[in-house]
Order: sequence, then structure tokens, then C-alpha cells
Amino acid sequence: MVDLSIIIPVLNEEKNIAILHQRLIQVLEKLKKSYEIIFIDDGSTDKTISEITKLINKNIKLIEFRRNFGKAYALDLGFKEAIGEIIFTMDGDLQDDPREIPRFLEAIKHYDLVSGWKFKRNDPITKTIPSKLANYVTRKATGVKIHDMNCGFKAYRSETAKSLKLYGDMHRYIPALATAKGFRVGEIRVKHHRRIHGKSKYGFMRLFRGLFDFITIKFLTNYSNRPLHFFGSLGLLSGSTGIIMELIALYLKIILNHSFLEHISLIIFGFVMMLMGLQLISLGLLGEMIIKKNDTKNYEVRKKSGFQ
Repeated sequence: MVDLSIIIPVLNEEKNIAILHQRLIQVLEKLKKSYEIIFIDDGSTDKTISEITKLINKNIKLIEFRRNFGKAYALDLGFKEAIGEIIFTMDGDLQDDPREIPRFLEAIKHYDLVSGWKFKRNDPITKTIPSKLANYVTRKATGVKIHDMNCGFKAYRSETAKSLKLYGDMHRYIPALATAKGFRVGEIRVKHHRRIHGKSKYGFMRLFRGLFDFITIKFLTNYSNRPLHFFGSLGLLSGSTGIIMELIALYLKIILNHSFLEHISLIIFGFVMMLMGLQLISLGLLGEMIIKKNDTKNYEVRKKSGFQ
């Protein structure tokens, strides 16, 4: 066990590695704490790996992916491998400032996870506008009042980081995931520098992937252990709509003496809605059965006392 673990996912950051390492060491040595720095290379095609290899010692580690699997998987593996009491994540592009680490350490005394807030973001408008929109929507939907949900600069208590199961683009919503598990989440404003070397990994398609992951997060944070409440509600709405349509068709036939053929589309659509409702309720019941069978653990214990 060490005091601090610094997890840094990297992808084609060959010109930034040595500079980032130097800046980190300057800060960490002054703290007088034991530490490890874990670089996780996510399929770089430049000289990133060789640059990190030059630095490897008892405090510097490297994990290499066979190909690009994504930041979420890099962080997930980093959390599993980290042995620090406090775990930091930061990007390898020099935009995060290691001099903020002492402020994170002070803030995390009161939280389980502290997220950075790039209050003055030095990125092109093609990144800042979509980011602000995504953060606003996520805050409203999840109720987690974090201004910069996807900031890569974060500090975690070890048990918080190791409880997270990340995949896809789930790293964008870590504060929401942690809050759903009952952890205390806070944030601090951090300095953000302009990228000098390398290229941003941000792409337009990330908006679409992020949308699907957002829907997943919304489901996981509200209905992960009670899927019948989600699918059952949709099923009841759909089924009730179908029943109402059939009653209307029956009313038109019996009371107003209309022919069923005059309203055949209403009858068919009502039947489809009823069938859809039955399928949704069945899906919810199936989800409940899977959860019970797998004995899924959907809670986390914050503290245990008296253990030897």
C-alpha cells in the first residue's frame, strides 16, 4: 500500500510524457508521501511506449493494451491495479496541472470523490459548447450538481475507485455512478492549459456514443435493481393506451353503429400497443429474475468497524 496512485491513460502522447513526468515528480516529492504512477497505454502508434519505458522504476509503471480499447477500460484496469489509499486520474496531454494535487488532497478529506472543474477551459469551441450542453443535461437528469462531469482530473478514495465498473464511455459519468452508489462527491476548480503537443482524441461520433451511455447511466442510477419498475411502467402505459383504443372502437360499433372496418387501423394499432405492453412487462419480469438469480450486489458499505 502506498499513499498516492496516479493513473494516466495515454494515447499517442510521445511529446508530452517526459514533461508530464517531470512536473508530477516536482509536486509529489514535495508532498513527502509514497506514490506510484501508472501509465496505461491505450494502443498508441507513436513512440509513447518507448518514452514511458525510459522512466520505469519502482514508482513508475506501465500497462500496455494490445490495441485501442478506450479510456473507460484503461481507467477500470488502473483502478484494479492501483494500491494507493488515494487514487488520482489525469490526462496525459499536459492540460491538467499537477500543482492542483495538494488542493485535491485537502478537498478529499470531506468527500469520497473530488472531480476537477475546468472553470476556464482552454479548448476550441467545438469541444467547449458540446461539453457545456452535455454537462447541463446530465446535471438535470441525474441530480448530481457537478459542473464538469467528464473532467479527467479526479481524486478518489481507494474504495470508491475500486467499486466502479467502467466500460464504453462510462468514464464520462463517473460522478453520477459514484453518487448512485452512495459515495460523497464534490468538486474543485482547476487550472486548465491549452494543448501544445499531439492531437485531441475528441471526435463528433463521441456525441452519439455519449448519448447511448447517458441513457444507460440514467437507467443504472434509477432502475438497476428494479427493472420491472422501468419496463413495467412503460408496459402499463402502452397496454392502457391499447385498451383505450379498443374501447373506443367498441363504442363506435355498439353506440354509434359504425362498422369495424371503418376503424380497422384503430383496432390494429390498439392491439399492437397491448401486445407491446405485455412484452415490456415480461421484459421487466425477466430482468427481475436475472437479478435475483445472480444475487447482484447493488450497494456499497461506506465503513466497517472492529475488524481485525
